[in-house]
Amino acid sequence: MAEWHKSDWRAKPRVQMPEYTDAEALKAVEAQLASYPPLVFAGEARSLKAKLGAASRGEAFLLQGGDCAESFEQFSADAIRDTFKVMLQMAMVLTYGAKVPVVKVGRMAGQFAKPRSAPTEVVDGVELPSYRGDIINELAFSPEARIPDPRKMLQAYTQAAATLNLLRAFSTGGYADVHQVHAWTLGFTESEKAARYRDLANRISDTLDFMQAAGVGSDTAEALRTVSFYTSHESLLLEYEEALTRLDSTSGKWLAGSGHMIWIGDRTRQPDGAHVEFARGVLNPIGLKCGPTTTADDLKVLMAKLNPENEAGRLTLIARFGAGSVGEHLPRLIKVVQEEGANVLWTCDPMHGNTIKSASGYKTRPFDSVLREVREFFAIHKAEGTIPGGVHFEMTGQDVTECIGGVRAVTDENLSDRYHTACDPRLNASQSLELAFLVAEELSALRETRAAQAV
Repeated sequence: MAEWHKSDWRAKPRVQMPEYTDAEALKAVEAQLASYPPLVFAGEARSLKAKLGAASRGEAFLLQGGDCAESFEQFSADAIRDTFKVMLQMAMVLTYGAKVPVVKVGRMAGQFAKPRSAPTEVVDGVELPSYRGDIINELAFSPEARIPDPRKMLQAYTQAAATLNLLRAFSTGGYADVHQVHAWTLGFTESEKAARYRDLANRISDTLDFMQAAGVGSDTAEALRTVSFYTSHESLLLEYEEALTRLDSTSGKWLAGSGHMIWIGDRTRQPDGAHVEFARGVLNPIGLKCGPTTTADDLKVLMAKLNPENEAGRLTLIARFGAGSVGEHLPRLIKVVQEEGANVLWTCDPMHGNTIKSASGYKTRPFDSVLREVREFFAIHKAEGTIPGGVHFEMTGQDVTECIGGVRAVTDENLSDRYHTACDPRLNASQSLELAFLVAEELSALRETRAAQAV
Protein backbone atom coordinates (compact mmCIF):
# COMPACT_ATOMS: atom_id res chain seq x y z
CA MET A 1 0.00 0.00 0.00
CA ALA A 2 1.16 3.51 -0.77
CA GLU A 3 2.30 5.55 2.23
CA TRP A 4 -0.78 6.55 4.22
CA HIS A 5 -1.46 8.99 7.00
CA LYS A 6 -4.69 9.35 8.92
CA SER A 7 -5.22 12.93 7.70
CA ASP A 8 -4.73 12.19 3.98
CA TRP A 9 -8.50 12.20 3.44
CA ARG A 10 -8.49 15.99 3.92
CA ALA A 11 -6.93 16.44 0.47
CA LYS A 12 -9.70 14.44 -1.22
CA PRO A 13 -13.22 15.47 -2.33
CA ARG A 14 -15.62 15.20 0.60
CA VAL A 15 -19.38 14.59 0.52
CA GLN A 16 -22.10 14.15 3.13
CA MET A 17 -20.04 15.97 5.76
CA PRO A 18 -20.84 19.21 7.61
CA GLU A 19 -19.11 22.53 7.12
CA TYR A 20 -18.27 23.72 10.62
CA THR A 21 -18.46 27.49 11.00
CA ASP A 22 -16.17 27.72 14.05
CA ALA A 23 -12.78 26.41 12.98
CA GLU A 24 -11.15 27.02 16.36
CA ALA A 25 -13.87 25.10 18.23
CA LEU A 26 -13.49 22.20 15.79
CA LYS A 27 -9.72 22.16 16.24
CA ALA A 28 -10.08 22.13 20.04
CA VAL A 29 -12.54 19.22 19.96
CA GLU A 30 -10.32 17.20 17.62
CA ALA A 31 -7.34 17.76 19.94
CA GLN A 32 -9.37 16.70 22.97
CA LEU A 33 -10.63 13.54 21.26
CA ALA A 34 -7.11 12.71 20.12
CA SER A 35 -6.02 12.67 23.78
CA TYR A 36 -8.78 10.22 24.81
CA PRO A 37 -8.32 6.42 24.87
CA PRO A 38 -9.52 4.55 21.78
CA LEU A 39 -12.92 2.91 22.19
CA VAL A 40 -11.76 -0.44 20.76
CA PHE A 41 -8.44 -2.22 20.46
CA ALA A 42 -6.47 -3.68 17.58
CA GLY A 43 -6.62 -7.24 18.90
CA GLU A 44 -10.41 -7.08 18.92
CA ALA A 45 -10.49 -5.83 15.32
CA ARG A 46 -8.13 -8.62 14.24
CA SER A 47 -10.31 -11.19 16.00
CA LEU A 48 -13.39 -9.90 14.18
CA LYS A 49 -11.54 -9.95 10.87
CA ALA A 50 -10.68 -13.63 11.35
CA LYS A 51 -14.32 -14.47 12.12
CA LEU A 52 -15.52 -12.55 9.07
CA GLY A 53 -12.99 -14.51 7.03
CA ALA A 54 -14.63 -17.70 8.29
CA ALA A 55 -18.05 -16.32 7.31
CA SER A 56 -16.78 -15.61 3.79
CA ARG A 57 -15.98 -19.35 3.50
CA GLY A 58 -19.35 -20.46 4.89
CA GLU A 59 -17.81 -21.52 8.21
CA ALA A 60 -19.67 -18.80 10.16
CA PHE A 61 -22.47 -16.30 9.55
CA LEU A 62 -22.55 -12.53 10.19
CA LEU A 63 -25.50 -10.99 12.04
CA GLN A 64 -25.14 -7.20 11.95
CA GLY A 65 -27.91 -5.06 13.39
CA GLY A 66 -28.92 -2.11 15.49
CA ASP A 67 -30.08 1.47 15.31
CA CYS A 68 -30.49 3.51 12.16
CA ALA A 69 -29.00 6.45 14.08
CA GLU A 70 -28.19 6.42 17.78
CA SER A 71 -29.86 9.17 19.74
CA PHE A 72 -28.57 11.22 22.67
CA GLU A 73 -32.11 11.72 23.99
CA GLN A 74 -33.18 8.05 23.80
CA PHE A 75 -29.94 6.70 25.28
CA SER A 76 -30.57 4.28 28.16
CA ALA A 77 -29.27 1.04 29.64
CA ASP A 78 -32.64 -0.62 29.01
CA ALA A 79 -32.55 0.23 25.30
CA ILE A 80 -29.03 -1.20 24.95
CA ARG A 81 -30.01 -4.33 26.88
CA ASP A 82 -33.14 -4.93 24.81
CA THR A 83 -31.33 -4.63 21.46
CA PHE A 84 -28.53 -6.87 22.74
CA LYS A 85 -31.15 -9.37 23.92
CA VAL A 86 -32.89 -9.51 20.54
CA MET A 87 -29.56 -10.05 18.81
CA LEU A 88 -28.83 -12.95 21.18
CA GLN A 89 -32.24 -14.42 20.31
CA MET A 90 -31.65 -13.98 16.59
CA ALA A 91 -28.17 -15.47 16.84
CA MET A 92 -29.53 -18.49 18.71
CA VAL A 93 -32.12 -19.10 15.99
CA LEU A 94 -29.49 -18.71 13.26
CA THR A 95 -26.94 -20.94 14.99
CA TYR A 96 -29.53 -23.67 15.41
CA GLY A 97 -30.56 -23.44 11.75
CA ALA A 98 -27.16 -22.96 10.14
CA LYS A 99 -25.11 -25.14 12.51
CA VAL A 100 -22.26 -22.63 12.28
CA PRO A 101 -21.10 -19.89 14.69
CA VAL A 102 -22.86 -16.54 14.35
CA VAL A 103 -20.66 -13.43 14.41
CA LYS A 104 -22.58 -10.75 16.31
CA VAL A 105 -21.89 -7.14 15.30
CA GLY A 106 -24.04 -4.27 16.56
CA ARG A 107 -24.75 -0.99 14.81
CA MET A 108 -23.99 0.54 18.19
CA ALA A 109 -21.53 2.75 20.11
CA GLY A 110 -20.80 4.97 17.10
CA GLN A 111 -23.74 5.02 14.67
CA PHE A 112 -24.45 8.72 15.21
CA ALA A 113 -24.00 10.33 11.78
CA LYS A 114 -26.34 9.86 8.82
CA PRO A 115 -26.02 10.67 5.11
CA ARG A 116 -29.01 12.54 3.68
CA SER A 117 -30.55 12.59 0.24
CA ALA A 118 -30.66 16.41 0.24
CA PRO A 119 -28.56 19.05 2.06
CA THR A 120 -31.67 20.97 3.13
CA GLU A 121 -35.31 20.29 3.94
CA VAL A 122 -38.41 22.45 3.73
CA VAL A 123 -41.19 22.52 6.35
CA ASP A 124 -44.13 24.91 5.97
CA GLY A 125 -42.18 26.96 3.47
CA VAL A 126 -39.11 27.27 5.72
CA GLU A 127 -35.84 25.80 4.38
CA LEU A 128 -33.14 24.67 6.82
CA PRO A 129 -30.06 22.40 6.68
CA SER A 130 -30.94 18.69 7.00
CA TYR A 131 -30.57 16.83 10.28
CA ARG A 132 -27.40 14.73 9.98
CA GLY A 133 -27.39 12.82 13.26
CA ASP A 134 -26.85 13.81 16.88
CA ILE A 135 -23.06 13.88 16.50
CA ILE A 136 -23.46 16.82 14.06
CA ASN A 137 -26.66 18.80 14.72
CA GLU A 138 -30.10 18.49 16.30
CA LEU A 139 -33.42 17.11 15.09
CA ALA A 140 -35.43 20.15 16.22
CA PHE A 141 -36.47 22.26 13.22
CA SER A 142 -34.88 25.61 14.02
CA PRO A 143 -31.93 27.53 12.55
CA GLU A 144 -29.95 27.20 15.81
CA ALA A 145 -30.54 23.45 16.14
CA ARG A 146 -29.38 22.72 12.60
CA ILE A 147 -25.98 24.46 12.95
CA PRO A 148 -23.22 21.80 13.05
CA ASP A 149 -21.64 21.82 16.52
CA PRO A 150 -18.25 20.07 16.90
CA ARG A 151 -18.74 19.69 20.66
CA LYS A 152 -21.35 17.04 19.91
CA MET A 153 -18.47 14.72 19.01
CA LEU A 154 -17.42 14.73 22.68
CA GLN A 155 -20.92 13.72 23.77
CA ALA A 156 -20.95 10.98 21.13
CA TYR A 157 -17.63 9.65 22.42
CA THR A 158 -18.92 9.59 26.01
CA GLN A 159 -22.11 7.77 25.01
CA ALA A 160 -20.18 5.29 22.85
CA ALA A 161 -17.81 4.54 25.73
CA ALA A 162 -20.73 3.96 28.12
CA THR A 163 -22.48 1.75 25.56
CA LEU A 164 -19.36 -0.35 25.02
CA ASN A 165 -18.86 -0.70 28.75
CA LEU A 166 -22.37 -2.09 29.16
CA LEU A 167 -22.10 -4.36 26.11
CA ARG A 168 -18.88 -5.85 27.45
CA ALA A 169 -20.53 -6.43 30.83
CA PHE A 170 -23.53 -8.13 29.19
CA SER A 171 -21.25 -10.24 26.98
CA THR A 172 -19.03 -11.61 29.73
CA GLY A 173 -20.89 -11.03 33.01
CA GLY A 174 -23.42 -13.86 32.80
CA TYR A 175 -26.28 -12.22 30.91
CA ALA A 176 -25.25 -13.93 27.65
CA ASP A 177 -24.93 -17.39 29.27
CA VAL A 178 -26.66 -19.79 26.89
CA HIS A 179 -28.15 -21.53 29.94
CA GLN A 180 -30.25 -18.36 30.32
CA VAL A 181 -31.80 -18.85 26.89
CA HIS A 182 -35.33 -18.72 28.35
CA ALA A 183 -34.63 -15.46 30.16
CA TRP A 184 -34.07 -13.70 26.82
CA THR A 185 -37.72 -14.12 25.80
CA LEU A 186 -39.23 -10.67 25.46
CA GLY A 187 -42.63 -10.15 27.04
CA PHE A 188 -44.22 -8.48 24.02
CA THR A 189 -43.27 -11.10 21.41
CA GLU A 190 -46.49 -13.04 21.95
CA SER A 191 -46.79 -14.58 18.52
CA GLU A 192 -46.35 -17.78 16.58
CA LYS A 193 -42.67 -16.95 16.13
CA ALA A 194 -42.24 -16.37 19.86
CA ALA A 195 -43.77 -19.81 20.45
CA ARG A 196 -41.27 -21.25 17.97
CA TYR A 197 -38.49 -19.51 19.85
CA ARG A 198 -39.65 -20.94 23.18
CA ASP A 199 -39.78 -24.42 21.61
CA LEU A 200 -36.24 -23.90 20.31
CA ALA A 201 -35.14 -22.71 23.77
CA ASN A 202 -36.61 -25.86 25.33
CA ARG A 203 -34.65 -28.07 22.94
CA ILE A 204 -31.43 -26.18 23.64
CA SER A 205 -32.00 -26.45 27.41
CA ASP A 206 -32.63 -30.19 27.12
CA THR A 207 -29.42 -30.61 25.14
CA LEU A 208 -27.42 -28.67 27.71
CA ASP A 209 -28.93 -30.72 30.54
CA PHE A 210 -27.99 -33.93 28.73
CA MET A 211 -24.43 -32.71 28.11
CA GLN A 212 -24.01 -31.79 31.76
CA ALA A 213 -25.42 -35.12 32.97
CA ALA A 214 -23.15 -37.03 30.59
CA GLY A 215 -20.10 -34.99 31.56
CA VAL A 216 -19.71 -33.79 27.97
CA GLY A 217 -18.31 -30.39 27.12
CA SER A 218 -16.90 -29.36 30.49
CA ASP A 219 -13.97 -27.82 28.63
CA THR A 220 -16.37 -25.58 26.68
CA ALA A 221 -18.36 -24.40 29.71
CA GLU A 222 -16.78 -20.95 29.62
CA ALA A 223 -17.59 -20.55 25.93
CA LEU A 224 -21.25 -21.17 26.70
CA ARG A 225 -21.32 -18.46 29.36
CA THR A 226 -19.95 -15.59 27.29
CA VAL A 227 -20.23 -14.20 23.77
CA SER A 228 -18.03 -12.04 21.59
CA PHE A 229 -19.95 -8.93 20.60
CA TYR A 230 -18.48 -6.31 18.28
CA THR A 231 -19.51 -2.79 17.29
CA SER A 232 -19.74 -1.09 13.91
CA HIS A 233 -20.90 2.13 12.29
CA GLU A 234 -20.70 4.11 9.08
CA SER A 235 -17.48 6.12 9.17
CA LEU A 236 -19.14 9.27 7.89
CA LEU A 237 -17.77 12.06 10.10
CA LEU A 238 -14.08 11.83 9.30
CA GLU A 239 -12.93 14.46 11.78
CA TYR A 240 -14.23 12.17 14.54
CA GLU A 241 -12.71 9.08 12.91
CA GLU A 242 -9.28 10.63 12.45
CA ALA A 243 -9.16 11.92 16.03
CA LEU A 244 -9.73 8.38 17.35
CA THR A 245 -7.29 6.67 14.97
CA ARG A 246 -4.28 5.17 16.75
CA LEU A 247 -1.06 3.42 15.74
CA ASP A 248 -1.11 -0.25 16.81
CA SER A 249 2.23 -0.97 18.45
CA THR A 250 1.94 -4.72 17.75
CA SER A 251 1.55 -4.52 13.98
CA GLY A 252 2.69 -0.98 13.19
CA LYS A 253 -0.64 -0.39 11.42
CA TRP A 254 -3.30 2.23 12.05
CA LEU A 255 -6.50 1.35 13.89
CA ALA A 256 -9.79 3.22 13.59
CA GLY A 257 -10.37 3.32 17.34
CA SER A 258 -14.02 4.36 17.06
CA GLY A 259 -15.41 0.86 16.44
CA HIS A 260 -14.41 -2.68 15.55
CA MET A 261 -15.80 -2.49 12.01
CA ILE A 262 -16.51 0.59 9.92
CA TRP A 263 -18.33 0.81 6.63
CA ILE A 264 -18.56 3.14 3.64
CA GLY A 265 -22.09 4.07 2.56
CA ASP A 266 -23.59 3.93 -0.91
CA ARG A 267 -23.41 7.75 -1.10
CA THR A 268 -19.76 8.05 -0.02
CA ARG A 269 -18.01 5.25 -1.93
CA GLN A 270 -16.37 7.47 -4.58
CA PRO A 271 -13.09 5.66 -5.43
CA ASP A 272 -11.11 8.93 -5.21
CA GLY A 273 -13.16 10.39 -2.36
CA ALA A 274 -12.29 11.19 1.25
CA HIS A 275 -14.15 8.26 2.82
CA VAL A 276 -12.43 5.58 0.73
CA GLU A 277 -9.08 7.28 1.34
CA PHE A 278 -9.56 7.10 5.11
CA ALA A 279 -10.85 3.52 5.20
CA ARG A 280 -8.09 2.09 3.02
CA GLY A 281 -5.42 2.90 5.59
CA VAL A 282 -6.85 1.35 8.78
CA LEU A 283 -6.51 -2.29 9.82
CA ASN A 284 -10.18 -2.74 10.81
CA PRO A 285 -12.59 -4.85 8.81
CA ILE A 286 -14.28 -2.59 6.25
CA GLY A 287 -17.82 -2.77 4.91
CA LEU A 288 -18.81 -1.37 1.53
CA LYS A 289 -22.46 -0.71 0.69
CA CYS A 290 -23.25 -1.79 -2.88
CA GLY A 291 -26.40 -0.30 -4.40
CA PRO A 292 -27.94 -0.33 -7.90
CA THR A 293 -25.56 2.39 -9.15
CA THR A 294 -22.41 0.42 -8.22
CA THR A 295 -20.57 -0.19 -11.49
CA ALA A 296 -18.22 -3.05 -12.32
CA ASP A 297 -15.30 -0.64 -12.83
CA ASP A 298 -15.90 1.13 -9.54
CA LEU A 299 -16.13 -2.15 -7.65
CA LYS A 300 -12.82 -3.35 -9.14
CA VAL A 301 -11.06 -0.15 -8.07
CA LEU A 302 -12.67 -0.17 -4.62
CA MET A 303 -11.72 -3.78 -3.92
CA ALA A 304 -8.14 -3.09 -4.98
CA LYS A 305 -7.92 0.03 -2.80
CA LEU A 306 -9.68 -1.30 0.27
CA ASN A 307 -8.17 -4.79 0.26
CA PRO A 308 -4.90 -4.64 -1.70
CA GLU A 309 -3.57 -7.81 0.00
CA ASN A 310 -6.80 -9.70 -0.77
CA GLU A 311 -7.12 -10.62 2.89
CA ALA A 312 -10.05 -12.81 3.97
CA GLY A 313 -12.37 -10.96 6.35
CA ARG A 314 -11.03 -7.53 5.46
CA LEU A 315 -13.81 -6.49 3.04
CA THR A 316 -17.55 -7.09 3.42
CA LEU A 317 -19.76 -6.21 0.46
CA ILE A 318 -23.19 -5.18 1.78
CA ALA A 319 -25.79 -5.62 -0.99
CA ARG A 320 -28.75 -3.18 -0.79
CA PHE A 321 -30.74 -3.15 -3.99
CA GLY A 322 -34.42 -3.33 -3.03
CA ALA A 323 -36.87 -6.21 -3.40
CA GLY A 324 -37.34 -7.11 -7.05
CA SER A 325 -34.02 -5.56 -8.10
CA VAL A 326 -31.55 -8.05 -6.64
CA GLY A 327 -31.59 -10.26 -9.72
CA GLU A 328 -30.68 -7.30 -11.92
CA HIS A 329 -27.62 -6.22 -9.93
CA LEU A 330 -26.19 -8.90 -7.63
CA PRO A 331 -25.20 -11.44 -10.34
CA ARG A 332 -23.19 -8.82 -12.27
CA LEU A 333 -21.30 -7.80 -9.12
CA ILE A 334 -20.67 -11.43 -8.15
CA LYS A 335 -19.18 -11.89 -11.63
CA VAL A 336 -16.79 -8.97 -11.02
CA VAL A 337 -15.66 -10.46 -7.71
CA GLN A 338 -15.08 -13.85 -9.31
CA GLU A 339 -13.16 -12.38 -12.27
CA GLU A 340 -10.89 -10.49 -9.88
CA GLY A 341 -10.44 -13.50 -7.60
CA ALA A 342 -11.32 -11.22 -4.70
CA ASN A 343 -11.79 -12.42 -1.13
CA VAL A 344 -15.02 -10.79 0.07
CA LEU A 345 -17.85 -11.53 2.45
CA TRP A 346 -21.29 -11.06 0.87
CA THR A 347 -24.05 -9.81 3.17
CA CYS A 348 -27.61 -8.63 2.56
CA ASP A 349 -29.01 -5.29 3.73
CA PRO A 350 -32.73 -5.60 2.91
CA MET A 351 -33.62 -2.33 4.63
CA HIS A 352 -32.22 0.59 2.64
CA GLY A 353 -33.62 -0.35 -0.76
CA ASN A 354 -37.14 -0.81 0.57
CA THR A 355 -37.98 2.53 2.17
CA ILE A 356 -41.27 4.13 1.13
CA LYS A 357 -43.49 6.99 2.27
CA SER A 358 -46.76 5.69 3.68
CA ALA A 359 -50.19 7.15 3.00
CA SER A 360 -50.10 8.64 6.50
CA GLY A 361 -46.88 10.49 5.65
CA TYR A 362 -44.47 8.35 7.67
CA LYS A 363 -41.29 6.93 6.20
CA THR A 364 -41.64 3.14 6.53
CA ARG A 365 -40.48 -0.21 5.18
CA PRO A 366 -42.91 -3.00 4.24
CA PHE A 367 -41.84 -6.13 6.08
CA ASP A 368 -42.84 -8.30 3.10
CA SER A 369 -40.35 -6.38 0.93
CA VAL A 370 -37.61 -6.95 3.50
CA LEU A 371 -38.33 -10.70 3.52
CA ARG A 372 -38.46 -10.80 -0.28
CA GLU A 373 -35.04 -9.18 -0.69
CA VAL A 374 -33.51 -11.67 1.76
CA ARG A 375 -35.02 -14.59 -0.19
CA GLU A 376 -33.75 -13.15 -3.50
CA PHE A 377 -30.26 -12.70 -2.02
CA PHE A 378 -30.09 -16.35 -0.98
CA ALA A 379 -31.61 -17.63 -4.23
CA ILE A 380 -29.05 -15.79 -6.37
CA HIS A 381 -26.10 -16.99 -4.32
CA LYS A 382 -27.44 -20.54 -4.62
CA ALA A 383 -27.73 -20.14 -8.41
CA GLU A 384 -24.24 -18.63 -8.66
CA GLY A 385 -22.64 -21.20 -6.33
CA THR A 386 -21.39 -18.45 -4.03
CA ILE A 387 -21.72 -17.96 -0.28
CA PRO A 388 -24.37 -15.74 1.35
CA GLY A 389 -22.36 -14.86 4.42
CA GLY A 390 -24.49 -12.51 6.50
CA VAL A 391 -27.37 -10.10 7.00
CA HIS A 392 -27.43 -6.43 7.99
CA PHE A 393 -30.58 -5.00 9.62
CA GLU A 394 -31.75 -1.75 11.15
CA MET A 395 -33.57 -3.00 14.23
CA THR A 396 -34.28 -2.31 17.88
CA GLY A 397 -35.29 -4.23 20.96
CA GLN A 398 -38.00 -1.66 21.61
CA ASP A 399 -41.65 -2.37 20.75
CA VAL A 400 -41.79 0.26 18.02
CA THR A 401 -44.22 0.56 15.10
CA GLU A 402 -42.00 1.78 12.25
CA CYS A 403 -42.06 -1.01 9.63
CA ILE A 404 -45.46 -2.21 8.41
CA GLY A 405 -46.33 -5.92 8.38
CA GLY A 406 -45.01 -8.90 10.29
CA VAL A 407 -46.91 -11.43 12.39
CA ARG A 408 -48.24 -8.65 14.62
CA ALA A 409 -49.49 -6.92 11.46
CA VAL A 410 -48.34 -3.34 11.97
CA THR A 411 -50.48 -1.26 9.62
CA ASP A 412 -50.17 2.23 8.17
CA GLU A 413 -52.63 3.39 10.84
CA ASN A 414 -50.41 1.90 13.59
CA LEU A 415 -47.26 3.79 12.55
CA SER A 416 -48.00 6.78 14.73
CA ASP A 417 -48.44 4.61 17.86
CA ARG A 418 -44.75 4.17 18.67
CA TYR A 419 -42.74 5.77 15.86
CA HIS A 420 -39.56 6.79 17.69
CA THR A 421 -36.75 6.75 15.11
CA ALA A 422 -34.95 9.99 14.33
CA CYS A 423 -34.12 8.85 10.79
CA ASP A 424 -35.04 5.55 9.15
CA PRO A 425 -37.65 2.98 10.27
CA ARG A 426 -36.40 -0.03 12.23
CA LEU A 427 -37.67 -3.56 12.68
CA ASN A 428 -39.09 -4.16 16.14
CA ALA A 429 -38.21 -7.17 18.29
CA SER A 430 -41.03 -9.35 16.95
CA GLN A 431 -40.21 -8.59 13.31
CA SER A 432 -36.48 -9.17 13.95
CA LEU A 433 -37.19 -12.60 15.41
CA GLU A 434 -39.48 -13.47 12.50
CA LEU A 435 -36.74 -12.48 10.07
CA ALA A 436 -34.19 -14.62 11.95
CA PHE A 437 -36.38 -17.70 11.45
CA LEU A 438 -36.61 -16.99 7.71
CA VAL A 439 -32.83 -16.63 7.42
CA ALA A 440 -32.35 -19.81 9.49
CA GLU A 441 -34.61 -21.71 7.10
CA GLU A 442 -32.61 -20.43 4.12
CA LEU A 443 -29.33 -21.42 5.79
CA SER A 444 -30.65 -24.84 6.73
CA ALA A 445 -31.77 -25.47 3.13
CA LEU A 446 -28.38 -24.30 1.89
CA ARG A 447 -26.61 -26.67 4.28
CA GLU A 448 -28.74 -29.61 3.10
CA THR A 449 -28.02 -28.75 -0.55
CA ARG A 450 -24.27 -28.69 0.09
CA ALA A 451 -24.42 -31.97 2.00
CA ALA A 452 -26.27 -33.61 -0.90
CA GLN A 453 -23.72 -32.29 -3.40
CA ALA A 454 -20.85 -33.61 -1.28
CA VAL A 455 -22.20 -37.17 -1.33
